Amino acid sequence: MSITTIIIIITSIVSIAAFSNKEMFEKLKFNAYRIHHDKEWYRIFTHALLHANWIHLIINMIVFYSFGRAVEYYFAHYFGSKGTLFYIVLYITAILFSVLHSANKQKDNIFYNAVGASGAVSAVVFTAIFFDPWNMLYFFGMIPIPGIIFGIGYLIYSYIMGKRDKGFIAHDVHFWGSVYGFVFPLLIKHQLIWLFLHQLIGG
Repeated sequence: MSITTIIIIITSIVSIAAFSNKEMFEKLKFNAYRIHHDKEWYRIFTHALLHANWIHLIINMIVFYSFGRAVEYYFAHYFGSKGTLFYIVLYITAILFSVLHSANKQKDNIFYNAVGASGAVSAVVFTAIFFDPWNMLYFFGMIPIPGIIFGIGYLIYSYIMGKRDKGFIAHDVHFWGSVYGFVFPLLIKHQLIWLFLHQLIGG
């Protein structure tokens, strides 16, 4: 069984359990105020196991499954026997890195909450884009668009929406998770920048 599948199973079990357990949901969700003032650091990671509803969970897990399998393949190919370990490290540290900005920005806002694996999923998507920038993604499941073009547009959109700081979507988390996912392979092996440039220029 792949690591991607195992993560999906664990996330789905916890998310579904929390749908009908308000106390569990409240205890595990991301709340920067609780993290900073009450030292409930575990929320930084546990929020990624929760989702707001079935649609939120299903979309995140479908996207994660689609790109996670590709990233597992790339990591096995380029990092050999350490590929699985690096993939697990990518996912866990992406959860942390994607919320650091929000954790600091919202540390005195007791009403700011967030749930979902979107930060880590965004990281996995952008790691896949790093290894194959011209691979076609299907926007809304229908519109083909090169990964690198989608990535640039997604980053711009997430940055602008994050600045507006409105709505119920954690755009800051999406932005920083994406940036982290793109950079992560270089943190392991900086020579991979030449692979990216070759793929980018070669089309």
